[in-house]
Amino acid sequence: MGTTDTAPDGGVRPAGLAGIPRQRGVAAAAPVGDGGPAADPPAGAPRRRWRPWLLLPTPLGTPFTFGYAALLVVTTLFADHADPALVSELLRGSSTDVVHLAQAPLLVLVASALWIAGGLTSAYALGFVFVLTALERRIGGLRTAAVFFGGHALATVATELTVGFSVAAGGLPDSSLERLDYGISFGVMTCTGALAGLLPAWLRRPLVLGVGYVAVADLLAYADPVTNWGHLLSLTLGVVSWPLLRRWRDRRTAAVPLLGDLGHPALRGSGPR
Repeated sequence: MGTTDTAPDGGVRPAGLAGIPRQRGVAAAAPVGDGGPAADPPAGAPRRRWRPWLLLPTPLGTPFTFGYAALLVVTTLFADHADPALVSELLRGSSTDVVHLAQAPLLVLVASALWIAGGLTSAYALGFVFVLTALERRIGGLRTAAVFFGGHALATVATELTVGFSVAAGGLPDSSLERLDYGISFGVMTCTGALAGLLPAWLRRPLVLGVGYVAVADLLAYADPVTNWGHLLSLTLGVVSWPLLRRWRDRRTAAVPLLGDLGHPALRGSGPR
């Protein structure tokens, strides 16, 4: 037979049947050493699971990254197997050097980002896949494209202006105005810095410190100072965009609360798309 005890308002409430640990409408006693009553998770609440396949782009889940990656695969295979003279001519026409930027800035800024310096196995190619996938899952495709091409364009213009001023001041030869410059590294570095601001602190700090250390070490090595200074600048551009990116993420989370995502509390539940 059930027993009763006195509620805080003076009423009587059921205490439950002896020997039956859980009954509907009866609060369970807190176990020894616990700070309060044991709480069951809500019925039907999704369990947090790590889904490694979401690290890779998919046509519907991350259309910008997937489509851009497919295009880069095509251009890289073309560069590897086409006539070397033709490839050299196309790369030269896509170069974001001072001369080409002065003649057709928009054309070369876009064309230069269609090639991967170093091929499909380079660090920046791998970084493109994983970093842009993670970023797009958090802020969407159009905003990821804005971060990538914004960083690519700003860092390119800044580095080439430095080259132009150095040539004008006599610090560099005139041939530097037509230095071959193409690739996706500035955009990838900007997206890396941007992604760090959307990660938990235990991931954010090592990512920024690790990538920043590599960028500074390359710059100090002075093997390609113009490009290396552009990498450091690109990473910085991504970091300073954190407040804007967090607002973008929060708006997207509020608008689409059921999209699948890696570990994001409001973006769980769906599988690969």
